[in-house]
Amino acid sequence: MYPPTHHYADGHPGSIAATGLPENIPKQPYVPHPLLSPHVVAGRVPGRWSTGLCHCCDDPANCFITWFCPCITFGQIAEIASKGSSPCAESGMKYALLLVTGFACLYSCFYRSKLRSQYDLEESPCVDCLVHFCCETCALCQEYRELRERGFDMGIGWEANMDRRQRGVTVAPIITSGMRR
Repeated sequence: MYPPTHHYADGHPGSIAATGLPENIPKQPYVPHPLLSPHVVAGRVPGRWSTGLCHCCDDPANCFITWFCPCITFGQIAEIASKGSSPCAESGMKYALLLVTGFACLYSCFYRSKLRSQYDLEESPCVDCLVHFCCETCALCQEYRELRERGFDMGIGWEANMDRRQRGVTVAPIITSGMRR
């Protein structure tokens, strides 16, 4: 029931060895903190989205555009997620046509699944099609923010992003008001 009593240098329980360190301490396996893992890039925990589903107002401009014209945001996401094989304008037009029929959420959930598999993201808060069916605008905003957090400039498309990466140009970090010198 109780852990065994350790005997130290003078043989009495509770006394300290000459080194000042207790002897016979049971070894416990080292489990690194997820935020300190070498697999984490720029503070991201593997498998987790960089922002929550309902954090649409973290990027007010994107939230506004997605609310009034989701085909623009979807086109940008689809171009990056498809690695340029589905151009922004083409994907946005297909989405707009499907939006009229009410089946746009089925089309967009396919790209959410593709994005999740590319970046090993968890399927949360529920399955992809249900997220897009219930919270289409929030899901598109979350996907947009995720790609932006991963260094993509969403306004320039796949080809220009790849050109920048080959030249070693990255997107400047966003500086908040609390980071003044």
